[in-house]
Amino acid sequence: MKTLFRLFIAVVISCPAFGQEPDTAIRKTVQEEATISALKFPENLNKLPFSARKITNKGWNMNAQSMAEVLQNSGAAFVQKSQSGGGSPVLRGFEASRVLLQVDGIRMNNAIYRTGHLQNIITVDPNMLQYADILYGPSSTIYGSDALGGVVNMFTKNPEFSGTNKGLLKGGISSRYSSALNEFQVHADINAGCKNWAFLTSVTSSQFGDVVQGNKRNSKYPDFGKKLFYVNTVSGTDFAVPNNDPDEQIASGYKQLDIMQKISYMPKEGRTHILNIQVSNSTDVPRYDRLTEVAGGNPRFGDWHYGPQKRLLLAYHFNATFKRGYFNQVQTILNYQDVEESRHDRRFNNKNVNHRWERIKVVGYTLDAMHKKDKSESHMGLDMQLNYLTSTAFAEHIVTGARTAINTRYPDGDNRMSYVAGYFQHLHKLQPNLTLNAGLRVTQSSLRSVFTDKSIMKFPFSKAEQNNSALSGNLGITYNTKNNWRLSALLSSGFRAPNIDDLAKVFDSRAGSVVVPNPDLKPEYTYNGELNVGKISEKVNTGASVFYTLFRNAIVTDAFTLNGASSIVYQGVNSQVLASQNKAKAYVYGANAYVRYTVGGKTDIEAAITYTYGRYKTDSTDIPLDHVAPVYGRAGVRHREAKWNAEIYTLFNGWKKIKDYNPNGEDNQQYATADGMPSWVTLNLRTQFFVAKGISLLAGVENILDQNYRVFASGISAPGRNFVVTLKAGF
Repeated sequence: MKTLFRLFIAVVISCPAFGQEPDTAIRKTVQEEATISALKFPENLNKLPFSARKITNKGWNMNAQSMAEVLQNSGAAFVQKSQSGGGSPVLRGFEASRVLLQVDGIRMNNAIYRTGHLQNIITVDPNMLQYADILYGPSSTIYGSDALGGVVNMFTKNPEFSGTNKGLLKGGISSRYSSALNEFQVHADINAGCKNWAFLTSVTSSQFGDVVQGNKRNSKYPDFGKKLFYVNTVSGTDFAVPNNDPDEQIASGYKQLDIMQKISYMPKEGRTHILNIQVSNSTDVPRYDRLTEVAGGNPRFGDWHYGPQKRLLLAYHFNATFKRGYFNQVQTILNYQDVEESRHDRRFNNKNVNHRWERIKVVGYTLDAMHKKDKSESHMGLDMQLNYLTSTAFAEHIVTGARTAINTRYPDGDNRMSYVAGYFQHLHKLQPNLTLNAGLRVTQSSLRSVFTDKSIMKFPFSKAEQNNSALSGNLGITYNTKNNWRLSALLSSGFRAPNIDDLAKVFDSRAGSVVVPNPDLKPEYTYNGELNVGKISEKVNTGASVFYTLFRNAIVTDAFTLNGASSIVYQGVNSQVLASQNKAKAYVYGANAYVRYTVGGKTDIEAAITYTYGRYKTDSTDIPLDHVAPVYGRAGVRHREAKWNAEIYTLFNGWKKIKDYNPNGEDNQQYATADGMPSWVTLNLRTQFFVAKGISLLAGVENILDQNYRVFASGISAPGRNFVVTLKAGF
């Protein structure tokens, strides 16, 4: 790791040594990278005090297995994985329901996003993305609940108009193969446009086989990650079958289909109506980490998989630009989402498989407006979300098919959660090179869950309700030097309103204890201070930040009372009463830096590194905060020619020592070595050849040295040496 730090510092220090003029394409890239969606409308980052990174669809940025790999390969975010069909982004030590995911301005986070690890980001197809903005740190003033650690803001391509009375027809097809995942992916899109109407259709079909992990292991851990067995079931009896190739992670493959349809209507310049339809559907996705567990010398589970991950999005977007009137720009989004997910598990040689389904429907509406005048700029908006959840469950005998009742994951009755919020953000130029930013958001949330069938879960209540309000804000100042350096300071807060997953942990009970709903749960808050420096120009794109964040009202499970009693008789056993409560305090601090320097307009030298440290505060000592990634980053060199591009780069993670794991959280010590998760570095090469007009070939080798490694908190090892080939053709 010391060598990587030295390389990064050397690159940063050497930047001023180069100095040739870039071409027009570089200037266009500069403009794109300097434009960030931090305030809903595209803004130049030089005016803003926030820390952010943009990932465009240029070149091979979006050429990956899923959106999880796009984030990881960029070096802009840390990504945890429990299975191949997964990926949980981590920003500044926060993960899952404490990081907000958005697609096309629509929040993906819903009432059952948990604080553990999530896989929902794989339902966003990177082939249909135009760009993604990553906003670091509390961002709740603009984006609302869940933005404690930051926001991953993904934007899909929009249909193109012809601009004339003539028609426009363009499209493309691509096919991708990768060896270590036995992956076959086919993508096609077509755009038809005229002066006032435009249509865009995007379809991606993906098939992923069992992941083959690297063969070059640390000599201290010669068997780490090996899949020594898999379960085969014959006539209802499970057998642990030896795996002839322990590097092949059997039971990790899946398939997925992603479809997007957009229809745009522009009745006149500055007015656009868009109908946005997105569908994502997978096959069963094996929960690989659970399928590697052993109990009593046998596999712990005979089966454990997620059912098809389904996401349907229907949205209407209206965007308007005004030359007269108070507002310069207005955008509004009315959307409906239908998300279905399920869990299916069966203990080894148990004849009953437990099926649990969740279906959540979300109706959302946002209205955002911007006013500019002289030295000031005001943003204001309204945000309303309504979540409906249905939770069902039963056990099924794998031979006879007989069904029996089991407890549902969440309350089996009426479950609903709603948000109503309004925000105001103001930018004011104190001087030509000095800008003040200030914002405030008020949110009211409510939650109601009803327990209908109490024959299994015998609680002395039939419903749980919560009503909460939250206030968040930010205050920042930005100074721009004459040579385009941006210096900024920012104070900001984020919040997360308790959701149904927080309330309904009653279903995670164990013998001798029972978790009951707590209607007094309050929002979690983060309070953040940071300093940022950066520059985006034709030669250099660089940025660095240091931050310190206080985490307050953190929700943890602890001792509780029910009707004044600390224990109750539950299923015939005297059980301690527990509940989710706002009892924890924590702090997180860290730093990150990024630089890309362009040499002669054709060669880019790039490096990024992130360091984070977090601890829970207790009465006796501080204990590690879970989800905090080790040092991670990326470094590479890319060269561009008219007929080809090439890049050699590394991805790296530092050690996560076992003493830095949270003993009771989501760090998954059981999937690490006895010492923790070892550091790792991969060497990677990718190229792009422009074979003919509209035809290109992308070829590369990932993890050239075939290193065996596992990302911190993950339960599946990363692919080994991976040959990747993608053929693209467009018209």
